[in-house]
Amino acid sequence: MAGQDLKLLGSFASPFVLRVKLALSFKGLSYEFLEEKDLHNNKSELLLKSNPVHKKVPVLIHSGNPVCESMIIIQYIEEAFAGVGPSLLPSDPYERAVARFWAAYVDRNRRPEGELFSSWMMVFKGKTEEEKVEGRKQSFAVAATLEGALRECSKGKPFFGGDSVGYVDMALGGFVAWVHAIEKLYGLNVFDAAKTPLLAAWLERFCALDAAKAVMPDVDKLVELAKMRQAQAAAAAAATAQGN
Repeated sequence: MAGQDLKLLGSFASPFVLRVKLALSFKGLSYEFLEEKDLHNNKSELLLKSNPVHKKVPVLIHSGNPVCESMIIIQYIEEAFAGVGPSLLPSDPYERAVARFWAAYVDRNRRPEGELFSSWMMVFKGKTEEEKVEGRKQSFAVAATLEGALRECSKGKPFFGGDSVGYVDMALGGFVAWVHAIEKLYGLNVFDAAKTPLLAAWLERFCALDAAKAVMPDVDKLVELAKMRQAQAAAAAAATAQGN
């Protein structure tokens, strides 16, 4: 759907940016994507002006007005483009509250990464084998909780939103590329079919949707990025150790 004057500030690797891309894709909304190439050392003036509080992506700019935070952006898209594409939030107030609850669970401890990422970071950055093992344990615990959420929200249908994707699908969908990247990096299958069969089936169905495939980042590029960041962190740690 053209002519909406939408711009999205983001980074290709961010799961939170991917959430917004997914919502726009499922809604069929056209937008201009503005890549922030260096969020650590060289944030754009547009980003700093559009999100002066957190200075983070994603930011959706609609007709010059910036909207920040991924799930707030998705709610804004739902309201600003009511009647366009599939509805991402249930019409029933209780079901809508339940969807918001589970989306908030995915984002619990989001500063800065999120519920899933908080456990993954222990695997990525754990200084001891015990920390890495604990990270894996917590990853599976989160997945088990989300398995129950999918059972509750879907009522036996394919997605958290029922017959079609919804708000919680967007919240979790932002992580699916990293789910595959982590499996390649560490052999950690977060949504293991033996442990969480509903989530494993959901992951396969979600990734097969054309609207999801259209915006999904390349997993190999995410793996390369993760390895590069690990190497940089190791070099920085070594330099610090030598300085001491």
